[in-house]
Amino acid sequence: MAIFDIKLPKSIVRALKLPVDAAQRQQKIVLKRLLRKAKFTEFGQAYGFDNILMNNQSLVKEFQKNVPIYNYNSIYKEWWYKTLEGKPDICWPGKIRYYALSSGTSEAASKYIPVTNDLLRSNKIIMIKQLLSLRNYQYINFKSIGKGWLTLGGSTDLQRGAGYYAGDLSGITTKKSPFWFQPFYKPGKKIAKEKDWNKKLEEIVKKAPEWDIGFLVGVPAWTQMCMEMIIEKYHLNTIHDMWPNLEFFVHGGVNFQPYKKGFEKLLGKPLTYIETYLASEGFIAYQSHQFAEAMRLAVTGHIFFEFIPFNFENFNGEGELIGKPKALTVHEVEEGVDYALLLSTPAGAWRYLIGDTVRFVNKKRCEIIITGRTKHFLSLVGEHLSVDNMNRAIEMTSEELNISIPEFTVAGEPHGSFFAHHWYIACNQQIDKQLVANTIDKYLKKLNDDYLVERNSTLKDIYVDVLPEEIFMRFLKSLGKLGSQHKFPRVLKGSTLEEWTKFLSYGK
Repeated sequence: MAIFDIKLPKSIVRALKLPVDAAQRQQKIVLKRLLRKAKFTEFGQAYGFDNILMNNQSLVKEFQKNVPIYNYNSIYKEWWYKTLEGKPDICWPGKIRYYALSSGTSEAASKYIPVTNDLLRSNKIIMIKQLLSLRNYQYINFKSIGKGWLTLGGSTDLQRGAGYYAGDLSGITTKKSPFWFQPFYKPGKKIAKEKDWNKKLEEIVKKAPEWDIGFLVGVPAWTQMCMEMIIEKYHLNTIHDMWPNLEFFVHGGVNFQPYKKGFEKLLGKPLTYIETYLASEGFIAYQSHQFAEAMRLAVTGHIFFEFIPFNFENFNGEGELIGKPKALTVHEVEEGVDYALLLSTPAGAWRYLIGDTVRFVNKKRCEIIITGRTKHFLSLVGEHLSVDNMNRAIEMTSEELNISIPEFTVAGEPHGSFFAHHWYIACNQQIDKQLVANTIDKYLKKLNDDYLVERNSTLKDIYVDVLPEEIFMRFLKSLGKLGSQHKFPRVLKGSTLEEWTKFLSYGK
């Protein structure tokens, strides 16, 4: 059964026929739809959504003037806590039945992100748009689209609260996936319910010979681990010895480049890589054409986007917002500038600072790359080192030295009266760590002028420790963050750095 031949629900077909128009116009339509739907909620009444809707010509400006910017802590303390108590019509109509548990990569306590049927429906529409874009791809085996889709996601056995369920967004999405997708979905309902990540992988490895997989979907590190386990158990040369029709890898959440070299050693032939930007708060962007180096922002979908320039006028050294900076809309941004992302969604997130930073690489096509997190950057002395700088330096170092570095993290530390950067990298090969340090340093100087200046003054050195990849996974496990939704933080600060240092001293 070819997936392109499936008869889709009429509501989805209508949504897929949205006209291709200027992003500014489409975003205004999205905002108006959100405001109309939520105008009778407590939030909508408190901030005068009715009055905002009456100012059609200045709708966006009125919305920005009247509704404050929120982060998770502020919107939870003021509004979302009421929904967990079972109260309806707080930030979105009706009761919230599902919550995506998200800890990001720096927070210890779980965040409860509301998930509504409206949000899930909108996410599905964007997923189908991305799937249909494969019709424009070349040099791929389209028969693989109708094969199995192995999704390495969170458990569908959700936690039960007082009138709600909570778990990974991937588990919620799978649990509520449409009937027409069930024939393709692997590993199946029984394995999908398993909460123990190690047991889940073991069960997948057992069942692997029974499946004909065309798509792999998941975070790179865990997908690579799964393939390695299958290859080892069945004494294979590559994963294609087991699944000859494997054609696609759909990934997101982290930059794939640091994983690519090690990942491709497990393949018998090249895969088509498809990047997505699916957060707990919604489906934000997706790769819309083959070999794209960026993702298209879903401006015609369900999210109203705003962008705050990510600089030291708007954010302090801890990544916290300063004052009330001006937020730009999609037609006001510039290419090549890093922005902190604000979302308003059909789940009751309003002007919500998601914590990610993005950069437009093609404004006309609304194509972006993820450059990092507002709290994950290093600027001890003004070096302004972003996660994007780090990812690219690691990628270039891997290429030059012909090594695989699937994980890494960086911390700042004192160096006498000055400072240094301490890198921890995962590599299972024998390497000269001083050579690695020198190579990373060389490329960072090329990538970042501020870094170059500070390396000649107050940033006196960089150090590299080389660790087995297993150490990084075990640290996540020690924090209770083992699984598909959790990524290793690229920058260590505060309590997480303390936990890491303690773990390396006692936990290895």
